[in-house]
Amino acid sequence: MFFHKKPLMSAVTLDEANPRFAQLLLEQFGGATGELTAALQYWVQSFHCENAEIKDMLQDIAIEEFSHLEMVGKLIEAHTKNVDQTEAYKSTLFAVRGVGPHLLDSQGQAWSAAYVNEGGDVVRDLRANIGAEAGARQTYEALIELAPDAGTKKTLHFLLTREISHTQMFMKALEAMGKLTDPFFGNIAPDSTVDLFFNLSSDGKDQPTALNSEPTFKYVAEPTPQG
Repeated sequence: MFFHKKPLMSAVTLDEANPRFAQLLLEQFGGATGELTAALQYWVQSFHCENAEIKDMLQDIAIEEFSHLEMVGKLIEAHTKNVDQTEAYKSTLFAVRGVGPHLLDSQGQAWSAAYVNEGGDVVRDLRANIGAEAGARQTYEALIELAPDAGTKKTLHFLLTREISHTQMFMKALEAMGKLTDPFFGNIAPDSTVDLFFNLSSDGKDQPTALNSEPTFKYVAEPTPQG
């Protein structure tokens, strides 16, 4: 059962409509790293999750992402509604599609369910979610840099901040399971090559570093076929 509360999660304000910027905002409405993708990803993942606390967290965050989608949609609507048919308007997707948000990214590519990253394993899913939040944060940072007015920047700053909050939540869940830094999750143990680092990008002068040597790895300077 769902209920929609009409007040937005955070105020959406802007100083002056800018349809060209609204087209960029579509990236977070119908794009690969957008709020719809995140909401559906976390919601579907929750059905695979046996841990009651993590399941509840995924559903809470999924619903918050739908709230963010609503905010982005309202911001796009505000940047395109009641705008004169100027060259700025005619040069955007909204000239053909009409005002308000659409399930497109900033280049006009339709949203796809292929963006949703879920795999039925809670550790795998939580790690994928950390990557998803990083992608969304990167997009919001770019949008904030390009935003034409202070009101829009403030709204986007709130959304960026919540991406960081979600990242912390996913990391906390992994930590509670002892899987935050554990690469050996799953049911099948790795074979004997698990601690080998193959030097496969070499100019003949490479030396082991802290990233590819003891105690975690055995550095193989000149790899040969295994097995």
